[in-house]
Amino acid sequence: MPSEPRPLPDPDTACEPRRIDVALGKRSYPIWVGAGLLDRAGERLGPLLALPRVLLVTDETLIATGHVERLERSLTAAGIALHRLVVPAGERSKSMTVLGDLLERMLALGVERKMTVIALGGGVIGDLAGFAAAVLLRGVDFVQIPTTLLAQVDSAVGGKTGINARAGKNLIGAFHQPRAVLIDTSVLDTLPRRELGAGYAEVVKYGCILDLSFFEWLQTGAAGLLAGDEEARVRAICRSLEIKAEVVAQDEHETTGHRALLNFGHTFAHAYENIAGYGGTLLHGEAVSVGTVQAARLSAALGHAPEGDAERLRAHLDSLGMPTEPRHLREEGFKADAVLEAMSRDKKVEGGRLTFVLWRGIGRAFVDRTVPIDALEALLIEHDRVG
Repeated sequence: MPSEPRPLPDPDTACEPRRIDVALGKRSYPIWVGAGLLDRAGERLGPLLALPRVLLVTDETLIATGHVERLERSLTAAGIALHRLVVPAGERSKSMTVLGDLLERMLALGVERKMTVIALGGGVIGDLAGFAAAVLLRGVDFVQIPTTLLAQVDSAVGGKTGINARAGKNLIGAFHQPRAVLIDTSVLDTLPRRELGAGYAEVVKYGCILDLSFFEWLQTGAAGLLAGDEEARVRAICRSLEIKAEVVAQDEHETTGHRALLNFGHTFAHAYENIAGYGGTLLHGEAVSVGTVQAARLSAALGHAPEGDAERLRAHLDSLGMPTEPRHLREEGFKADAVLEAMSRDKKVEGGRLTFVLWRGIGRAFVDRTVPIDALEALLIEHDRVG
């Protein structure tokens, strides 16, 4: 169940939000982080809009939270006209069917190229609305306003947009950077604990790949973050975004391999999601939680890293009640041959070789395309038996 919501911040007395910039030349954009930003969205976004008319894409579950109305009031007060477009909640909306319907509804409103699409929701809404913006009239501006922890620290930043295919996750998409990202930390008060935990898997990932000191802080600070401590939230979100912004600035289109570090644990995670299906029984962050532990174990098995670091990560996630074994995700587990087959369809496969992000220890990740299949299969078989 969602945690008991606290009183909303007074927009007249709220602290100035933190700002992080994604440096991409002409495509650079700001990220604002702070409580109460939904109520000040109009004043923040107004100067960035080429035309004061927006298409607001959200999902059915957001309607009951009050977040949509807060945003709409702020935009209207700033003289920004809007059209609300609602899609079904859940991963299944990242489909060609829902995308096509959304685009047709947008076109029926008489859209212009100077209009802006606003994505208000979690990662599904951001990916779907961002991809719609990328192809609508061959590209219109869009803004990300993420409402889940996972989207706030990961999917809303970096310009990756897209939908799923029968063959796998995120196989149809485009790079399309937002004009801005607004992160209102107060929306996390309405998020179920399970969703917060799923988002935390992406937070700890940043410590795993590039920042040992951040990982060490999370070992004591994560409990406060998940319990709703505002200072812990802002610190964790901002540090995650600082790392992501730096990585994206160095490798926007994932051509040098540096951006691939952000996929630590994801080769495993995407395979688990593909096998389990996209019906909502398995959250992306839950699959990532297990995937990061598996990547750490594989690193140890191949002699790249100490076994103790994999155990340290597993123990940390266990202490927060997060899944760390494949059977925590799916009672019947995941057979090794099915996982290997799903991995072979991953978009990161190059020349028929699987791509993994491994580590030499916490904070020292690297890309490896030479993982022996027998070592991978042995790991999958061993940990599929763990209850």
